[in-house]
Amino acid sequence: MMNTKKIYLPIVVLFLLLLPPMVGNYWTQVLGNIGIYVMLGIGLNVVVGFAGLLDLGYVAFYAIGAYGYALLASPHFGIHIPFWVMLPGCVALAAGGGALLGIPVLRMRGDYLAIVTLGFGEIIRILLNNLDPLTNGPRGLLRIDAPAMGNFVVNSPFRWYYLIFAGIIFSAFVADRLNNSRIGRAWIAMREDQDAAAVMGINILKYKLLAFTIGASFAGIGGAIFAARQGSIFPENFSLMVSINVLCLIIIGGMGSIPGVILGAVILIGLPEILRGVHQYRMLAFGGLLVAMMIFRPTGFIPSARRKMELRE
Repeated sequence: MMNTKKIYLPIVVLFLLLLPPMVGNYWTQVLGNIGIYVMLGIGLNVVVGFAGLLDLGYVAFYAIGAYGYALLASPHFGIHIPFWVMLPGCVALAAGGGALLGIPVLRMRGDYLAIVTLGFGEIIRILLNNLDPLTNGPRGLLRIDAPAMGNFVVNSPFRWYYLIFAGIIFSAFVADRLNNSRIGRAWIAMREDQDAAAVMGINILKYKLLAFTIGASFAGIGGAIFAARQGSIFPENFSLMVSINVLCLIIIGGMGSIPGVILGAVILIGLPEILRGVHQYRMLAFGGLLVAMMIFRPTGFIPSARRKMELRE
């Protein structure tokens, strides 16, 4: 019997490629916002969904990627390095930030890990706000260069949509390969029981560090795209609420599930826009839907196949 995933995936991809001309500029812009959160969700899903490490400071890596690009592609230092050259550098910077966070928290679990990662995210935001000579402080960085290839400049909602879509495809492919690899199986064993995983010969410290580093690298991609797309960034763009939103979309969609991350981003980022027509009640309706979902679908809308098996057991 043919795998239904292989049947429907090309149809879904084709539909998404043809979607922008059908919905117009405004909704294409909204889809771009959703897409950036999908990339962030895929990265945090590696840390939380695959490895079972509660990270509340994930926004720090998003900020590192965004400022890494903006500082070297704006008039702030007078350096204008092309986006395509800086993108791998932003990924490396964010991954380095993940390793920097991972090393001191390797032996922490549960609430202690969550508190330390939350503190790391706030430290990065405060540094961005106060390192005035380097980051321009609360005034932010302006006139950030858009990606360009010759005379082709990514400067419209449609072009940004396709660039973000390519980033999602790349991120989802890498995350899926990791999940089905030896590393992914080690993360899942570690998530279920760290002591049992250690007895089986899994190097817990090594795989924790890998989870933080690899998860952070996805945020580096999202941060660079966000900075270039916005054209200006400020420290308040990287508040704790970004981390909470990304964590919520993973929980809503389903832990460990890439389709769940996409659905969670559509619900959490797209639904408030759909409800904008009933402005007075949209947040009430949105909150009610979230409460109902957590009561009737506490594992998320699309939990991973492995988690479904665990639930049945």
